[in-house]
Amino acid sequence: MAVFDSKAFLKTLSTEPGVYRMYDAQHQVIYVGKAKNLKKRVSSYFRSNIPDAKTRVLVSNIANIEVTLTNTETEALLLENNLIKQYQPRYNILLRDDKSYPYIFLSGHKHPRLAFHRGSRKQKGDYFGPYPSSAAVSESLRLMQKIFPVRQCEDAYYRARSRPCLQYQLKRCAAPCVGKVSDDEYKEQVDLVKQFLSGKSHQVIAALVEKMEQASMALNFELAAKVRDQIAILRQMQEQQFVAGNLGEIDIIGFQQQNGICAIHLLMVRDHKVLGSKTYFPKVPKDSQQDEIVTSFIGQYYVGAGTQRQIPKEIVLPFELQEQNELINALSQLADKKVELKASVRSERAQYLALANKNALNSIVVKQNAQDSITKRYALLKEALQLSDINRMECFDISHTMGENTIASCVVFDGSGPNNKEYRRYNVTGITPGDDYAAMAFALNKRYGKLKDEEKIPDVIFIDGGKGQLNKAEAFFEDWPHSKMPLLVGVAKGTSRKPGLETLLIDGGRRTVNLDSDSPALHLIQHIRDESHRFAIAGHRNKRQKQRTQSLLEEIEGVGQKRRQALLKYLGGMQGVKSATIAQLNQVPGISQDMAEKIFNHLHDKA
Repeated sequence: MAVFDSKAFLKTLSTEPGVYRMYDAQHQVIYVGKAKNLKKRVSSYFRSNIPDAKTRVLVSNIANIEVTLTNTETEALLLENNLIKQYQPRYNILLRDDKSYPYIFLSGHKHPRLAFHRGSRKQKGDYFGPYPSSAAVSESLRLMQKIFPVRQCEDAYYRARSRPCLQYQLKRCAAPCVGKVSDDEYKEQVDLVKQFLSGKSHQVIAALVEKMEQASMALNFELAAKVRDQIAILRQMQEQQFVAGNLGEIDIIGFQQQNGICAIHLLMVRDHKVLGSKTYFPKVPKDSQQDEIVTSFIGQYYVGAGTQRQIPKEIVLPFELQEQNELINALSQLADKKVELKASVRSERAQYLALANKNALNSIVVKQNAQDSITKRYALLKEALQLSDINRMECFDISHTMGENTIASCVVFDGSGPNNKEYRRYNVTGITPGDDYAAMAFALNKRYGKLKDEEKIPDVIFIDGGKGQLNKAEAFFEDWPHSKMPLLVGVAKGTSRKPGLETLLIDGGRRTVNLDSDSPALHLIQHIRDESHRFAIAGHRNKRQKQRTQSLLEEIEGVGQKRRQALLKYLGGMQGVKSATIAQLNQVPGISQDMAEKIFNHLHDKA
């Protein structure tokens, strides 16, 4: 490998702010950084005495450096985090969860719908949150359903109703779809939902108390009892809910590092309520400093996510950061408001910071226990399969219904367990329907036929099936061009197909391994096998549902893609199309009277 000429490169560097990208000999980005003064910052990597072990290893792998100038340091910070997200360099601290915040969405329809929402906020309506996790939103929606009978069903389902659904029978929806509630009464409940989600639960209770008294005065005891039950549930929720006192809009970041595991716990407060919390385990290169870890987390979590994340007015830090002022400027610019970062806090803030740190430490203990269990399982599996090491395992499964809509799945486990980002599904085509052997050959060719990166070659490939499936897999690997050969293992179910009776087939079934039903190694195999099965079935069901939704319309001559989309859109899905009259079909844009009759007759002939 040619030695990087740092002296010659540093002579060409500018002293302006910007971003630098370091490449290895294979031209892979191994580190992305930003600097207020590029020449000064990059020069620091090539000093004769570098105390940081991580930096020394990084520098030894540099083959080339590229830079991009920016107008300001804030612009450099924004660009740095976008590039980290794009390249995922191995020497950067990487925040693996880059999803946007989830919200509760109240739509702008005549009869608004409460729903979970994540992503861009383009739909007309009100957004409440953000919440720290999807579980927090789901729990909130579940509780809301008990208190306010506002619909949570999909719009297509709502439009297709001709009678109340089960939610109405359970008193969890007022059934506005079929007129079981007046528009004014429904609007009243929606207004209460808005107040409640805005943190005005006391006003909501006061309004309900007044409504209950009015109903009692009017001798409408049934309504009074219903409102009384709403008040009781609301008061119970208030007792259970964490209250954040005087804190209005603030995030608290807890930090702990132990036994090679780094945990960052984020506690979110909005409208004087703790919405919930979430722990993150960023991928941290060896010998990374705590200051660098927290700084990278803030950059990637708030800055790198752009406008998808709501930046609070105040963020409490576990300790002072070297780049704290630069982060404040960048966050304030991005949020278009003044954002404060505080490390020296007292009273309530100090209590919440202690709580966040405590949760971060507890998360490490839980993760360590889970990791110890996984390590034990891997060790026993290596022994059972007579392998020196297992760093990567893959498992294949096939799913179809009577040979139709065949889907092949491939799931990947690494040393930490399931690696969801590496999961893949394949639409199997060009085979005889129902031929699982051909489907397996198709999936293996898709997965490994053009594989070039030997690091992606697994140590073990599990095939969910017997000798036939395993032989098909071994036939594929007969002309394997790579030096590393994975061990092929068939997982054959027993005659009763009960878990614990599986037989492992190796060498085309010439060697068999039977593990005890309580063996941790067998539990690991069952885990990866069940994951591949679940992943294949989920893909198959999605494909089958999509086909069922469109196939009947596709059979009708003259109904192309645009007309199908119009029918499904204006009539609320396939169920609405099937239940529509000729006159209703004729009202859809692009559908003439003759075409409406043709569609109606075709669908009802098929029914």
